[in-house]
Amino acid sequence: MIQPCRTSGCKTAVPPRLESEGYCLLHFTLRLEQVCGDLRRETVAGHSTAERNGEIVRFISEQGELLARVSTSGLHLPDDLKTRVLSTFLTLMNLRESLDRAALRMQPSRTAVRQP
Repeated sequence: MIQPCRTSGCKTAVPPRLESEGYCLLHFTLRLEQVCGDLRRETVAGHSTAERNGEIVRFISEQGELLARVSTSGLHLPDDLKTRVLSTFLTLMNLRESLDRAALRMQPSRTAVRQP
């Protein structure tokens, strides 16, 4: 049975690989970009723990893999949706870089503490 997207007003079918998410590919990418923006702001603030950073890394990996599987599953995508998918991959990559930069800022400087 074809499941419609759960976004209000959208009647686009949900691809089989996105059934657990309940979104069509367009709304999945839009939601994913919104979440990435929220996570990026969280990481830039520098208040996340190592455990939280690990959760974010897993999120990036899982969502990136899901996006790759959906977008290469044989769906015939219009060029504008292909562009959106690529943009979402870039957003995931930028989030990972932001997380890495935040982690570097949190590390104590090796030259700051010297033993006599």
